[in-house]
Amino acid sequence: MFEALVTLCALAGGGGAAPACRQVLLPGYAAETRAACEAALLAAPPGLLAAPGAGPAACAPRPAAALAFTEIAPGVFAHRGAVAEPEPGNVGDVANVGFVIGAKGIAVIDAGGSRQVGEQVYLAVRAVSELPITHLVLTHMHPDHVFGAEALREAGAEVLGHANLPRALSDRAESYQTSFSRLIGAAGFLGSRIIGPDRVLTGPETIDLGGRELRLTPWPVAHTASDLTVLDSATGTLFAGDLVFDVHVPALDGSLRGWLAVLAQLELLPATQVIPGHGGPVLPWPEGAASMRRYLGALEADTKAALAAGMALGPATAVIGQGEAGRWRLFELFNARNATVAYTEMEWD
Repeated sequence: MFEALVTLCALAGGGGAAPACRQVLLPGYAAETRAACEAALLAAPPGLLAAPGAGPAACAPRPAAALAFTEIAPGVFAHRGAVAEPEPGNVGDVANVGFVIGAKGIAVIDAGGSRQVGEQVYLAVRAVSELPITHLVLTHMHPDHVFGAEALREAGAEVLGHANLPRALSDRAESYQTSFSRLIGAAGFLGSRIIGPDRVLTGPETIDLGGRELRLTPWPVAHTASDLTVLDSATGTLFAGDLVFDVHVPALDGSLRGWLAVLAQLELLPATQVIPGHGGPVLPWPEGAASMRRYLGALEADTKAALAAGMALGPATAVIGQGEAGRWRLFELFNARNATVAYTEMEWD
């Protein structure tokens, strides 16, 4: 198979610095021959060609996928992102991604933290199947899950998300762009931008991939205000997004009590295994929630104790959750913020 690519460049900095460049894959032009790929480019030139620093598009044999996916159940594949902060070495590949194959189509769940990761997800899918990529489900608004979405939309996927997702992405798009560009670096982040969903869910919905149904459920405010899960009933596999963390300390960007309530509901679902947003990439369910439930419970108990003792926010954040230190990676980066969110939520009880 042949794919379309374009070289995209951006200045890495001032002072005569050399431009940062990379080859950007353009899903949607795949063809069995170079001539057919080139004809598709001529018929519908990609919009990316209008971007500053874009070279002419060309067709080449399909590159090999760089992301490793594991088939954790028949037709269900999962990739474990690095348990780390985004940086040039991982180009934003710090969140788990999955896909499910039906008889007629493929659904991808989450898209990674840069367009480059999204392109690699596409190539990983294509290494397994040439069926249409019909859906991309974004489990929530955080940038490490959404920046690769445009490449998968170009491949033909309808992008689905929580009803709160468009506003959440719109409000934070500029800050996400700035922070991830800085963390990943100019070359790795080239071509990345936030896109909103094509369609949103206000309640549970089932999508049919051809003899295989996925149950999509939007949840009340929990990890964020835009959390959505995917349940593959055929294999009992739950794609939980960041409603479930493993190894990586949970990150609270919504409601602590809401998260605990949603977690209790998730544990009642007819699932036997879960793909968390980080770590894993597959855990038994509901047993796989035990560590996270303990952490969230500690946040709640410690916050109650700090408030009962009359502690102000600053001193309280230095003690809330500290019993969990050493049990999670990236603890120092996230726990103080988690404590602040929990304290602010509970201080008026």
